[in-house]
Amino acid sequence: MTYVVTESCIDFRDTSCVVVCPVQAFRLGEKMVYIDPDICIDCNACISECPVDAIFPDHELSGEELKWISINKIQSKLYPIIKFKIN
Repeated sequence: MTYVVTESCIDFRDTSCVVVCPVQAFRLGEKMVYIDPDICIDCNACISECPVDAIFPDHELSGEELKWISINKIQSKLYPIIKFKIN
């Protein structure tokens, strides 16, 4: 299992979730943040910090939301690690 950032994060880019991540699994994209599934340790710390309820365990996604699993996997390899709050 891993956590996934979904559509609610688009154009929001709040990074409150980033500062609580103990393994630096977040990546800063052009329009949102992504979670690298190879780094995420499923600690659950980021979920309560997300102000737009955009982060979910991958096994809780269904239907159209399932695309966010691959989006996070692909996009997290393209963007740099983010460690600090920027908003």
